[in-house]
Amino acid sequence: MKNTIFDLTGRVALVTGGSRGIGKAIARLFAEAGADVMICSRKEDELKRAAAEIAGDTSVKVEHLAVDMTRRDQVRQLADATVERLGKVDILVNNAGHNVPQPIDAVDDETWDRLIELNLTSCMALTRCLAPGMKQRRWGRVIHMSSIMGLASTQGRNAYSATKSALLGLARASSLDLGEFGITVNCIAPGPILTEMPMSILSEEQKTIFAERTALKRWGRPEEIAGPALLLASEAGSYITGAVLVVDGGVMNKMF
Repeated sequence: MKNTIFDLTGRVALVTGGSRGIGKAIARLFAEAGADVMICSRKEDELKRAAAEIAGDTSVKVEHLAVDMTRRDQVRQLADATVERLGKVDILVNNAGHNVPQPIDAVDDETWDRLIELNLTSCMALTRCLAPGMKQRRWGRVIHMSSIMGLASTQGRNAYSATKSALLGLARASSLDLGEFGITVNCIAPGPILTEMPMSILSEEQKTIFAERTALKRWGRPEEIAGPALLLASEAGSYITGAVLVVDGGVMNKMF
């Protein structure tokens, strides 16, 4: 008898920041598990390539939409477009985010406001849009992409750590609002993962230090976040809610 505990057949997933890195890896695995998928990011050309690649390897529907997640009107349009094209949203992965390192006495208002809007407010706004449909169907999964920088931090990560910490509180509160309707809300907190963002802002020395701090002595791959996301999105994770799943190769285990 086939084990269907990780099967997403008949489900619809929306993955923000889904054109590359962690988001693309999650969207691909969800599609392989049987879900129809909507991916979004700001760059239309990247989205087209990613959607074609995922669709070419699976037999599900894969849609894409270019969206600026700092614009709340566009967040609403994304929610509406996904429901219009795919019929519903069962699984929401709030993955879009960015990091601009600035020490506390050099944080500028424009950068602070943009990161708060992108990393935190867009997650609230999109969940707010889609929760009513999930409640009506009495099934849903919301996954916020936090970070180990929401549990600890390093110099210059003031806005980023603040937003990623706030997602933990948002997930805990939302899990209480939505649990009776069969909806779970959780966070994943990745550690050092080989994506464009950390590669673009870290020095070679910092990259080496991050790898050495892990128990596994290496950076993680985006695909190694997709598996935990599938756990939380499927029936396999049906009794996990309001939690943070740390996927960091053992970084947080090491004090000195």
